[in-house]
Amino acid sequence: MTDQQTRPISENTQNISKALQDVSDRAQELVREEIELAKLEVTQKVTKLARGIGIGAAGGVFAIFGLVILLHGFAWLAYYVIPFPDGQYFWGFFVVAGLLFLFGALAAYLAYRAIKAGSPPTPKMAIDEAQRIKETVTSPHPEATVGGVR
Repeated sequence: MTDQQTRPISENTQNISKALQDVSDRAQELVREEIELAKLEVTQKVTKLARGIGIGAAGGVFAIFGLVILLHGFAWLAYYVIPFPDGQYFWGFFVVAGLLFLFGALAAYLAYRAIKAGSPPTPKMAIDEAQRIKETVTSPHPEATVGGVR
């Protein structure tokens, strides 16, 4: 073999190894980016779950205080029903108890919506992106899968 015949082979080998290294580097970068996207998505979902739990706890507090006020109102009602001096103080307690129960119901509804929106905490966007990458890599025509065109 002459020197001219071996030179193109070694240049081709270097080009192929450089191309393989580039593909490997880009694949590692894609994996890192997908992991970061998954972390971000899970963090957002956990934040929504925590917000829902907090609102649910607030709703529970409103319901407990509503029950206390309701029981207090019943106590005043008993005072009124039993023949004691005229004094209809209990109606204010019932109005306050009703308002607290409304606030508790509103908080429970908001907590339900927040918990439903945040569960289960799966990284949906990262999974979709990984599937698109897999389709692009395995497709016989990868240019058709890039940019959402399928």
